[in-house]
Amino acid sequence: MPDNTDNTIEDDQPLKRLKTLTSDEADAAPLEIQDVFDMELLQRIQDAFSEATGVAAIFVDRNGDPVLKYSNFTPFCTAIRTIPEFYKHCTNSDDMGGRNANRVQRPKIYTCHGGLVDMAVPIQVRGEYLGAILAGQVRIPPEEAAQLPMGVPGCLTDFSDYPEFLELRKHVPHSTLGRVKAAAELMYTIANYLAELSASRMTQEKLRKANEQLMMEIHRRSEAESALRDADLRALKAQINPHFFFNVLNTIGRLAMLEGATQTQEMVYHFSDLLRYTLQTGENDFVRLEDELNNARNFLHIQKVRQGDHLNYVFDCDESLNAAFCPFMIVQPFIENSIKYVVEARKVPSTITVKTESDGHDLLIHIIDDGDGIPDEKIDALLNEEFRTDESKKGMGIGVQNVNKRLRYYYGKGYGITYVKGLAQGTHVIIRIPNKTLPGSM
Repeated sequence: MPDNTDNTIEDDQPLKRLKTLTSDEADAAPLEIQDVFDMELLQRIQDAFSEATGVAAIFVDRNGDPVLKYSNFTPFCTAIRTIPEFYKHCTNSDDMGGRNANRVQRPKIYTCHGGLVDMAVPIQVRGEYLGAILAGQVRIPPEEAAQLPMGVPGCLTDFSDYPEFLELRKHVPHSTLGRVKAAAELMYTIANYLAELSASRMTQEKLRKANEQLMMEIHRRSEAESALRDADLRALKAQINPHFFFNVLNTIGRLAMLEGATQTQEMVYHFSDLLRYTLQTGENDFVRLEDELNNARNFLHIQKVRQGDHLNYVFDCDESLNAAFCPFMIVQPFIENSIKYVVEARKVPSTITVKTESDGHDLLIHIIDDGDGIPDEKIDALLNEEFRTDESKKGMGIGVQNVNKRLRYYYGKGYGITYVKGLAQGTHVIIRIPNKTLPGSM
């Protein structure tokens, strides 16, 4: 059999570089040419190619069956295909030529069973063989034809019993191997272009659908997170111990009886500001840091009246950070914990310190008390659900977890609450948020 190495057209960008887009698509039903290409456009391209090169052309599917109308078919080939036996030889030759071209992923030039020169260019999309462009039906000089393999090895039809076919073969157009190779190069370029175009279109469609799904998922997630933030905020507001308000009212009543109106009036003002901040500002997710700290001062002032010398508090705040914004009600829950688990739980005086500072990038809010502290092994659990199993710390865990979840939702995992470990005494909470100001605040 003649060596066909020189008749394989080389290319720097073979169709095999088209890869499967996704594994789920790879598992789908095999694609057909009709699924990928506009058949009317394909027919026009085939007709134009045939007219420009002077060769016959036809697109076939993976089984070698035509999917378009023949372009420029010779009378000889049209006639012999009227004989079932010869038609089978033709389709077998077409099928074998297309599959051989697909196997090497290059155009293949060969001799058909009727003694004419044909060529095949594989059509692939995402590495899947869909069919081929078959063309040719020309005669070339015998010395050049001798270099070509048979489309179906050993299959060369004897037409001696069909003189009319032999006469028609005499009128088949002549060409040269060089011109046939040039036509094959052109076909290969067209096939690459069509495959790339189709793959690009399919990829764009997949990306469009994926983008739609992603946008829907983002929208659903955004709605869910917004609902969760609102629910957490409502839960946090609801966690303010109602007994605290009753204690405040009782304290105001006692002060009204025991002394003049000055201190009573002052406490009423602080309490009014506290209620106003809690009930009105809670409609907004973010507030100025200055307002959040003033609310903490009001809360501690009222607690100071209740606790007397049993409670002391210190604010060591950088006023240059007052214009920064922070989520609503993130400081008071930790002060409440210190009041409940330190001030009210001990007989000795306690001090609560609130401090703000910037590390050059983020804003840090410190809440520090001088109580007995939290064991290191319980600090990690404090931010987890398991901390709620400790009935004595149930309220503490819920408030801390709600604040931490809100901060993570707003800013991401790099922000939130940390507890300083390894302290000999006291509890030190650090709230980390971005140091950003509200529009127009500076």
